[in-house]
Amino acid sequence: MTLRRSSTPLRPVLLAAAVVFCGCRAASPPPTEATDLGIGIPARFAADPAPEAATPETGRLLAEDWWRAFEDPTLDALVERALTDNRDLQAAAARVAAAAASRTIAGADALPQADLGFDSNRARRIFVGFPFGGGGVPSATATTWGLSLNLRWELDVWGRIAAVESAAIADLEAAAVDHGAARLSLVGQLCKAYFATTEAQQQLALARATADAFRATLEDVQMRHRAGVRPATDVYLAGTNLSQAEAQVAQRERLLQQAVRQLETLAGGYPAGTTLAAVELPSARPTIPVALPGELLQRRPDLVAAERRLAAAGCRVDAARAALYPRLSLTASGGTTSDELDDLVDNDFRVWSIGANLLQPIFQGGALQAEVRRNEALTAAALATYAGTVLGAFAEVENALAAEALLETQERHLTAAAERAQGGADLARERWERGVADFLLVADGQRQAFQTESARLQLARQRLDNRIDLVLALGGGFGRATNAEDTDHSEP
Repeated sequence: MTLRRSSTPLRPVLLAAAVVFCGCRAASPPPTEATDLGIGIPARFAADPAPEAATPETGRLLAEDWWRAFEDPTLDALVERALTDNRDLQAAAARVAAAAASRTIAGADALPQADLGFDSNRARRIFVGFPFGGGGVPSATATTWGLSLNLRWELDVWGRIAAVESAAIADLEAAAVDHGAARLSLVGQLCKAYFATTEAQQQLALARATADAFRATLEDVQMRHRAGVRPATDVYLAGTNLSQAEAQVAQRERLLQQAVRQLETLAGGYPAGTTLAAVELPSARPTIPVALPGELLQRRPDLVAAERRLAAAGCRVDAARAALYPRLSLTASGGTTSDELDDLVDNDFRVWSIGANLLQPIFQGGALQAEVRRNEALTAAALATYAGTVLGAFAEVENALAAEALLETQERHLTAAAERAQGGADLARERWERGVADFLLVADGQRQAFQTESARLQLARQRLDNRIDLVLALGGGFGRATNAEDTDHSEP
């Protein structure tokens, strides 16, 4: 097979490649824009303390390691372990990596596409009707070899590719913020589980002490009954109290084991039920810097993530609209071709081509217009979701702020009730021992003392839970380290 030799150099191909690479531009993340959510955000939270009661910390971000304010080294160690070993947090990190890969995929169309090709073809042709002599049908068999470098690039005239890439960047930002939200939620859950374990230990100790007291009371009543100074009804009442207390001990042991295993699971370890928490609930707790309601939109990771998804939806609307317009592409290729394999490295057998094409969609059954409408509807849904998330966030802050003062008042009264119940139980026993009171008052007084002290322990843990809820509602330690604006948009 004879090839026509070309003396034209490959400069046009190289020039086209240079134009392609120089014309590339990187997409940027969609900006955060003020959106009217139709909520009417107030100037300050309704449940916020009075301005004169506000602390100098108001308006500042919480420390990223806010849980250290509880001053418990065991808790600190468990949190650090959970941040490394918790499977849900690992899954959130993997989703960030997947979003980063999707961002790279989305941005690939904005770059020139290059392929290196090597092909080999062997073909047999027959010649019918040609005046060749000899018998049979004349034929020819030939082998061709080719080596080529092919370049192609779609000029993003209308910004379709940039919009798709911007949407992917916003999705990556949302995934990164979701990881921060998962981290914040994990620490909050672990702190609650830790304090639930501490309370369970205290409740079990209280139940055991109560059972011991009821056992001693029963022995005293039995001794007096044998002496003939107390009726049998006192023995039955004392025995009933003891049996109930022993049942309460078994229940508290079961609840403690459940709390410990939940704590161990959150920390990422096997739930063996062997981890012990502090003996007492902490008195130290994080100071809450109450922010202005408008600041919550930047301080809570779930709100930042929802806003980024709204921005991504808007970019996809732009991409769908740009798809209605023509697409302009440039192509270039260069290489060698010959019927001899050794000639592929010979410049005398080089070939090249450059070209451009314009593609204008005319009729696709309304698919392109429907894609625009679909993305507009998805944007409206994202906006409604964002507004709903904002309302839910405000409700969480308001509820936690209102509960702070009410729980403190409730604990104060319950502490007084526990002290009075114990005093009443002691007085009833003293009067019973002197024979001037019925044992029914003793039994009732002991039960009330146990129940009010148990309720006081539970309320103390609830106050800690509410403080943690308030920390989470205000965005916790979500700051510059996990802010979407600081997400690295470069390709890995």
